[in-house]
Amino acid sequence: MSVLRRLGRPNMIGLATALAGGRIAPPFRRSQLLGHGPDHLLDGVVDELQDLSDRGMTPPHIARMLHLLADERAAAQAARDRVELVWSGPEVLTATSRDTAVVVQELFREARESVLIASYALDTGSKAKELFGTLAGRMDAEPDLRVRLFVNIHRKQRDDTADAVLLREFADTFQHDLWPGKRLPETFYDPRSLAIEGKTRACLHAKCIIIDDHRALITSANFTEAAHKRNIEAGTVITDSVLARDLRAQFDTLVDHDALQRVPGLHGRN
Repeated sequence: MSVLRRLGRPNMIGLATALAGGRIAPPFRRSQLLGHGPDHLLDGVVDELQDLSDRGMTPPHIARMLHLLADERAAAQAARDRVELVWSGPEVLTATSRDTAVVVQELFREARESVLIASYALDTGSKAKELFGTLAGRMDAEPDLRVRLFVNIHRKQRDDTADAVLLREFADTFQHDLWPGKRLPETFYDPRSLAIEGKTRACLHAKCIIIDDHRALITSANFTEAAHKRNIEAGTVITDSVLARDLRAQFDTLVDHDALQRVPGLHGRN
């Protein structure tokens, strides 16, 4: 790897500015480069600059190359900053991940226009209040905040209860023992999850959050206290409007084609 690529971005820009302004010129000497990089790299930088000059590159040409390298470094850092590892479970001392429970609540506080949540499992009672309390409070205070929830409604093995009864039981539990706010989110489910025949049954297993079509958390963690705090779960939060809109469009398309349907009684309310 070129020693020039081992310089930090500020050193690249400073060296480029000095080359373009004529303050550093061939024949290159170590004394010219003091302050333009770590001491242990300077001899290598001198050799590389002299080699480029011997090959016919002028100081302005070298300066332009260094600016391009600095721009590449900035773009790579920006790309890394858009993606963060999110983790539940035992902490690793060298880990650079962020805690699932902390990230989720941060996302809820950031939302200004819309929130989409998908989860296979949901907690109830006090655990649900802790998970959804921040978002529910914001919904009640901000009527323009739109929240859509996509959930799996489970049918137990050998249970032949009518779909309408199971949906009514879920809606009742949701309103009285799960959602801690007055205004309900629009809630959707996959009708195939209630199929009696096992060969046709399927579930909504996706776990994600989309905030304002701008940030998306894609994770293995359900909306349960165990998944957010105790289980080993891995995910990533990505700040990218294109990805966030594309992910939201996947759910919208399924709703538009009735593959995902509203839970009766949970259409959202003021």
